[in-house]
Amino acid sequence: MKDAIVKAFEESIQAKQAFLKDNLDTLLKTIHVITEAFLRGNKLLLFGNGGSAADAQHIAAEFVNRFRIERPPLPALALTTDTSAITSIANDYDYKEIFAKQVKALGREGDVALAISTSGQAANVLAAIDACKKLNIITVGLTGGDGGMLGRKVDYCLRVSEGKNTARIQETHILVGHVICEMVDQRLFSTPA
Repeated sequence: MKDAIVKAFEESIQAKQAFLKDNLDTLLKTIHVITEAFLRGNKLLLFGNGGSAADAQHIAAEFVNRFRIERPPLPALALTTDTSAITSIANDYDYKEIFAKQVKALGREGDVALAISTSGQAANVLAAIDACKKLNIITVGLTGGDGGMLGRKVDYCLRVSEGKNTARIQETHILVGHVICEMVDQRLFSTPA
């Protein structure tokens, strides 16, 4: 059992190191576009399925409440939380539309969408990206493996390429979300010494 535990930690560390090597420049650009959106009075929309839905909610909460410093709330909205909207859209239209219809209702030009899908193939995430494109919403994909269709559709792709293990990809995704929160906070609220 000890060997399995050590292996899990090593795989997680390797996934994070590979992500940083492959994505640092794109991560910096993502932090910049989110910061600029907040400065313009725009918002961040987040969405994904399963564990990625939980990550979307987690990251949104860090922006709306606070991350590490005391500061005003920032406008971030997880499209994974309104069960009445999600279930009515899925029932009346199609599950594929659960995020796209919310993007059409709530999204505005200049907003940023953070789409999370470990495979990059989730139909409802891809449909929401298409809706974002029509509204001139900046799109960021947080994905894994080869990025799937999501990686080819978004403006900025942050891809955990190391391995195919969903757990290791998700562990990296939440670190990326925390880093984005911390760096946006620094850019918006740091006071020169």
